[in-house]
Amino acid sequence: MAYRFVFLGAPGSGKGTWSGIVSRRLALSHLSTGDLLRQEVAENSELGQKARSYMDAGELVPDELILALVDKKLGEANGFILDGYPRNIAQAKSLEEILEKNKISLSKVIYLEVAEEELVRRITSRVVCPNCGATYNLQTMPPKLAGICDRCGSKLIQRPDDTEEVFRVRLDAYNKQTAPLLEYYEQKGLLYRYDNYGAQTEEGNENFLRLLTKE
Repeated sequence: MAYRFVFLGAPGSGKGTWSGIVSRRLALSHLSTGDLLRQEVAENSELGQKARSYMDAGELVPDELILALVDKKLGEANGFILDGYPRNIAQAKSLEEILEKNKISLSKVIYLEVAEEELVRRITSRVVCPNCGATYNLQTMPPKLAGICDRCGSKLIQRPDDTEEVFRVRLDAYNKQTAPLLEYYEQKGLLYRYDNYGAQTEEGNENFLRLLTKE
Protein backbone atom coordinates (compact mmCIF):
# COMPACT_ATOMS: atom_id res chain seq x y z
CA MET A 1 0.00 0.00 0.00
CA ALA A 2 1.29 3.48 -0.86
CA TYR A 3 1.00 5.39 2.41
CA ARG A 4 1.08 9.19 2.29
CA PHE A 5 1.74 10.89 5.63
CA VAL A 6 2.29 14.40 6.92
CA PHE A 7 4.32 14.72 10.14
CA LEU A 8 3.63 17.94 12.08
CA GLY A 9 5.41 19.25 15.17
CA ALA A 10 7.58 22.08 16.39
CA PRO A 11 11.29 22.17 15.47
CA GLY A 12 12.98 19.47 17.55
CA SER A 13 9.83 17.40 18.03
CA GLY A 14 11.31 14.40 16.22
CA LYS A 15 9.83 14.71 12.74
CA GLY A 16 13.14 13.91 11.05
CA THR A 17 13.93 10.97 13.34
CA TRP A 18 10.53 9.36 12.87
CA SER A 19 10.53 10.08 9.15
CA GLY A 20 13.82 8.21 8.82
CA ILE A 21 12.57 5.19 10.78
CA VAL A 22 9.21 4.98 9.04
CA SER A 23 10.54 5.62 5.53
CA ARG A 24 12.94 2.68 5.91
CA ARG A 25 10.37 0.32 7.45
CA LEU A 26 7.55 1.11 5.01
CA ALA A 27 9.72 1.88 1.94
CA LEU A 28 8.44 5.46 1.63
CA SER A 29 10.15 8.58 0.28
CA HIS A 30 11.17 10.96 3.09
CA LEU A 31 10.47 14.47 1.82
CA SER A 32 11.93 17.00 4.26
CA THR A 33 11.56 20.56 3.05
CA GLY A 34 14.30 21.59 5.47
CA ASP A 35 16.80 19.07 4.08
CA LEU A 36 15.79 19.79 0.49
CA LEU A 37 16.23 23.52 1.05
CA ARG A 38 19.62 23.01 2.74
CA GLN A 39 20.66 20.95 -0.28
CA GLU A 40 19.68 23.86 -2.53
CA VAL A 41 21.68 26.23 -0.31
CA ALA A 42 24.73 23.93 -0.41
CA GLU A 43 24.49 23.78 -4.21
CA ASN A 44 24.12 27.58 -4.27
CA SER A 45 21.18 27.31 -6.64
CA GLU A 46 18.96 30.30 -7.33
CA LEU A 47 16.38 28.99 -4.87
CA GLY A 48 19.12 28.24 -2.34
CA GLN A 49 20.47 31.78 -2.49
CA LYS A 50 17.00 33.18 -1.82
CA ALA A 51 16.37 30.76 1.04
CA ARG A 52 19.74 31.25 2.79
CA SER A 53 19.00 34.65 4.33
CA TYR A 54 15.72 33.42 5.83
CA MET A 55 17.16 30.15 7.19
CA ASP A 56 20.25 31.70 8.80
CA ALA A 57 18.01 34.19 10.64
CA GLY A 58 15.67 31.45 11.84
CA GLU A 59 12.80 32.82 9.76
CA LEU A 60 10.36 30.72 7.74
CA VAL A 61 11.13 30.47 4.04
CA PRO A 62 8.31 32.09 1.98
CA ASP A 63 5.60 29.83 0.57
CA GLU A 64 6.40 30.45 -3.07
CA LEU A 65 9.95 29.09 -2.62
CA ILE A 66 8.64 25.91 -1.01
CA LEU A 67 5.68 25.14 -3.24
CA ALA A 68 7.56 24.48 -6.50
CA LEU A 69 9.97 22.16 -4.68
CA VAL A 70 7.16 20.17 -3.06
CA ASP A 71 5.22 19.91 -6.33
CA LYS A 72 8.23 18.43 -8.12
CA LYS A 73 9.08 15.94 -5.37
CA LEU A 74 5.52 14.66 -4.90
CA GLY A 75 5.35 13.96 -8.61
CA GLU A 76 8.42 11.74 -8.30
CA ALA A 77 7.29 9.77 -5.21
CA ASN A 78 4.93 6.82 -4.81
CA GLY A 79 4.34 6.64 -1.06
CA PHE A 80 5.85 9.45 1.01
CA ILE A 81 6.29 11.22 4.33
CA LEU A 82 6.09 15.01 4.20
CA ASP A 83 8.32 16.33 6.99
CA GLY A 84 8.12 20.09 7.56
CA TYR A 85 5.33 20.83 5.08
CA PRO A 86 2.68 22.18 5.19
CA ARG A 87 3.29 24.69 7.99
CA ASN A 88 0.25 26.95 7.55
CA ILE A 89 -3.29 26.83 6.19
CA ALA A 90 -2.35 28.39 2.85
CA GLN A 91 0.27 25.69 2.26
CA ALA A 92 -2.19 22.98 3.31
CA LYS A 93 -4.64 24.15 0.67
CA SER A 94 -1.86 24.33 -1.94
CA LEU A 95 -0.87 20.78 -0.98
CA GLU A 96 -4.45 19.61 -1.50
CA GLU A 97 -4.36 21.06 -5.01
CA ILE A 98 -1.10 19.25 -5.78
CA LEU A 99 -2.48 15.96 -4.44
CA GLU A 100 -5.69 16.32 -6.44
CA LYS A 101 -3.64 17.04 -9.57
CA ASN A 102 -1.78 13.77 -8.99
CA LYS A 103 -5.05 11.94 -8.10
CA ILE A 104 -3.84 10.96 -4.62
CA SER A 105 -4.83 11.78 -1.02
CA LEU A 106 -3.23 11.82 2.44
CA SER A 107 -3.43 8.71 4.63
CA LYS A 108 -2.90 10.42 8.02
CA VAL A 109 -1.47 13.58 9.58
CA ILE A 110 0.62 12.90 12.72
CA TYR A 111 1.25 15.61 15.33
CA LEU A 112 4.29 14.99 17.56
CA GLU A 113 3.72 16.58 20.97
CA VAL A 114 6.75 17.74 23.04
CA ALA A 115 6.98 20.31 25.89
CA GLU A 116 8.65 23.64 25.01
CA GLU A 117 11.65 23.41 27.37
CA GLU A 118 12.35 19.88 26.14
CA LEU A 119 12.34 21.25 22.59
CA VAL A 120 14.91 23.91 23.56
CA ARG A 121 17.12 21.27 25.19
CA ARG A 122 16.95 19.02 22.14
CA ILE A 123 17.65 21.74 19.59
CA THR A 124 20.61 23.32 21.37
CA SER A 125 22.18 19.84 21.73
CA ARG A 126 21.75 18.98 18.05
CA VAL A 127 24.66 18.60 15.62
CA VAL A 128 24.52 17.56 11.97
CA CYS A 129 26.78 16.21 9.26
CA PRO A 130 27.17 18.79 6.46
CA ASN A 131 28.18 16.01 4.06
CA CYS A 132 25.51 13.26 4.37
CA GLY A 133 22.85 15.04 6.45
CA ALA A 134 22.92 12.67 9.45
CA THR A 135 21.60 14.25 12.67
CA TYR A 136 22.79 13.61 16.24
CA ASN A 137 21.90 14.86 19.72
CA LEU A 138 24.81 15.27 22.10
CA GLN A 139 22.64 14.30 25.09
CA THR A 140 20.32 11.59 23.78
CA MET A 141 21.89 10.22 20.57
CA PRO A 142 25.57 11.23 20.35
CA PRO A 143 27.95 10.00 17.62
CA LYS A 144 30.22 7.08 18.51
CA LEU A 145 33.28 9.31 18.13
CA ALA A 146 32.86 12.86 19.47
CA GLY A 147 32.42 15.41 16.71
CA ILE A 148 32.61 12.84 13.88
CA CYS A 149 29.77 11.45 11.76
CA ASP A 150 29.17 7.71 12.22
CA ARG A 151 28.12 7.29 8.59
CA CYS A 152 30.77 9.11 6.58
CA GLY A 153 33.45 10.34 9.00
CA SER A 154 32.91 14.06 8.33
CA LYS A 155 33.20 16.69 11.05
CA LEU A 156 29.86 17.50 12.69
CA ILE A 157 28.58 21.08 13.00
CA GLN A 158 25.78 22.99 14.72
CA ARG A 159 23.42 24.70 12.30
CA PRO A 160 23.28 28.51 12.58
CA ASP A 161 19.55 28.24 13.34
CA ASP A 162 20.03 25.77 16.25
CA THR A 163 21.14 28.30 18.88
CA GLU A 164 18.62 29.01 21.66
CA GLU A 165 18.05 32.62 20.60
CA VAL A 166 17.31 31.74 16.97
CA PHE A 167 15.31 28.66 17.98
CA ARG A 168 12.91 30.68 20.13
CA VAL A 169 12.25 32.92 17.11
CA ARG A 170 11.49 29.79 15.06
CA LEU A 171 9.24 28.40 17.79
CA ASP A 172 7.26 31.63 18.02
CA ALA A 173 6.78 31.59 14.24
CA TYR A 174 5.72 27.95 14.43
CA ASN A 175 3.13 28.59 17.13
CA LYS A 176 1.61 31.49 15.20
CA GLN A 177 1.55 29.93 11.73
CA THR A 178 1.63 26.16 12.07
CA ALA A 179 -0.42 25.35 15.17
CA PRO A 180 -3.76 26.25 13.47
CA LEU A 181 -3.10 23.31 11.11
CA LEU A 182 -4.05 20.97 13.94
CA GLU A 183 -7.64 22.20 13.93
CA TYR A 184 -7.68 22.21 10.12
CA TYR A 185 -6.67 18.55 9.83
CA GLU A 186 -8.70 17.51 12.87
CA GLN A 187 -11.84 18.77 11.14
CA LYS A 188 -10.92 16.62 8.13
CA GLY A 189 -10.57 13.53 10.32
CA LEU A 190 -6.90 13.08 9.42
CA LEU A 191 -5.13 14.22 12.62
CA TYR A 192 -3.55 11.79 15.11
CA ARG A 193 -1.56 12.97 18.15
CA TYR A 194 1.54 11.19 19.48
CA ASP A 195 3.39 12.02 22.73
CA ASN A 196 7.03 12.07 21.60
CA TYR A 197 8.72 12.72 24.95
CA GLY A 198 11.40 10.25 25.99
CA ALA A 199 14.06 8.04 24.45
CA GLN A 200 13.63 6.05 21.25
CA THR A 201 12.90 2.33 21.91
CA GLU A 202 12.05 -0.62 19.69
CA GLU A 203 8.71 -0.98 21.48
CA GLY A 204 7.98 2.69 20.86
CA ASN A 205 8.90 2.27 17.20
CA GLU A 206 6.43 -0.61 16.82
CA ASN A 207 3.66 1.34 18.58
CA PHE A 208 4.21 4.30 16.28
CA LEU A 209 4.15 2.10 13.17
CA ARG A 210 0.88 0.53 14.35
CA LEU A 211 -0.62 4.01 14.74
CA LEU A 212 0.36 4.82 11.16
CA THR A 213 -0.78 1.63 9.47
CA LYS A 214 -3.99 0.94 11.44
CA GLU A 215 -7.04 1.37 9.22
